[in-house]
Amino acid sequence: MTAVDTRREPRPAATWTAMVSRAYDHARPAARFGDLTWTGHELLDRAGGAADWLDTLGLEPGRPVPALVATSADALALVIGGAGSGHPLAPLGVRMTAHEIATVVKATRSQVLLVQPEFVELGTQIAELTGRRVAIVPELPDIPRELTARSDDLAAVLHTSGTTGLPKPVPMTQRRLAARARVNGRLCALAPDSFYGGSAPFHHIAGLGNIAVALAAGALITGLPRFTVEGWTLLRHLGTTHTSMVPAMLETLLAADEARHATLRTLQYGGAPIRPGTLRRTYEAMPGVRMLNMFGQTEGSPISVLTPEDHREAVAGRTELLRSVGRPAPGVELRVVGAGPDGIGEINARADHLFRVDADGWLHSGDLGRVAEDGYLYLLGRRTDMIIRGGENVHPLEVETVLTTHPGVADVAVTGVPDERLGQTVVAFVVPADPDSPPEPAVLRSHLRARLSGFKVPVRWWFVDALPRNANGKVVRRHLREPSPGGTSA
Repeated sequence: MTAVDTRREPRPAATWTAMVSRAYDHARPAARFGDLTWTGHELLDRAGGAADWLDTLGLEPGRPVPALVATSADALALVIGGAGSGHPLAPLGVRMTAHEIATVVKATRSQVLLVQPEFVELGTQIAELTGRRVAIVPELPDIPRELTARSDDLAAVLHTSGTTGLPKPVPMTQRRLAARARVNGRLCALAPDSFYGGSAPFHHIAGLGNIAVALAAGALITGLPRFTVEGWTLLRHLGTTHTSMVPAMLETLLAADEARHATLRTLQYGGAPIRPGTLRRTYEAMPGVRMLNMFGQTEGSPISVLTPEDHREAVAGRTELLRSVGRPAPGVELRVVGAGPDGIGEINARADHLFRVDADGWLHSGDLGRVAEDGYLYLLGRRTDMIIRGGENVHPLEVETVLTTHPGVADVAVTGVPDERLGQTVVAFVVPADPDSPPEPAVLRSHLRARLSGFKVPVRWWFVDALPRNANGKVVRRHLREPSPGGTSA
């Protein structure tokens, strides 16, 4: 008679709160900020204390609570405790103005605004503008408490960056956040022995979104208030194993000769393609690091991923892969809607880990792109950013991606401006790598023309010190302005 092994793999946790509770049922370090270190048990007990405090505020159960909090041990406890007690947090951008934040707060139904002590002045200004009551986060007590939630309960709420208008709330349900934690955790190879440290704002998908994944894996967590070379040096000194950033940050580190990091295992980036030269120099500074580019948005991420293997192929010669955002992430069904003869249309995605979806489960990304024959996805920019020049479609991101490969270009944004004959024409705003010696426009035109059709090449070039960006670092195209008449363009 053959013996049958009746043991089964443990079922995946149905909620993010359950994943975190299981992951930190230990005495190993779980959160480290400055001189403060909490074990897993201490983090969960502090989350229990946060839940008890939130219960005293007269909050409407299940309603998001706007909060001025930055990456810290208390912020972690508040998010976990809020998610497990029916008081999901909605972190807000503490670098924004009171008027900007007030607009978001007014759109919520909460009459309470949570404020960490260091943001009391900003919170008071917002309260005066909105009529909300400020609740200052106290020193949270340690209270063992079972934190529970149903799969369709809210775990937290993030907001879009508002590059085209008012930031929109993105509800993150327990079930979908748990699914995201599983997908991203596997892609990033996060485990209980990992040490995650990042510098993205807490209210951003690259901030709390990535921290939530690390929490579900039981990793040790730290963070920086903002990105600096000195902050990176601190992460290196602490021995972090995982981080995320945008390519511009990586180039800053390389320029300062500070990119080395002996303990880093995984470097996740997004928001822009990485230059081939930057990738090669990164591998020289961190020979064993795993590089991932995850494409997604606050409404759902990852949609696609450029894997560590793809990056190794790129540095070995297939540099065109770096202009893509990889292939569909695990579990993602991808489609291109409304594609024309060029194959370009709106990217739609369906998966359990995407947050803002329609009745059929599809996320409408608003991003335009095409899928190549080998399955790699190439982005062309936002649908609302498209320039129509004489009946031809010009996608700013496509032009910008090619321009950033020129060594004389540090940063660039392309936009359309009204034109009586063509409807719109293409204009480029360039931040030169060397402000004292910007590249000649003729050289940039030739660089583009070798790769793109002539109608996509900008007709005017403006050299600027910096591009207008919002608090999350995204270019705000509506703020790109040509100088008044009488100014000169290249």
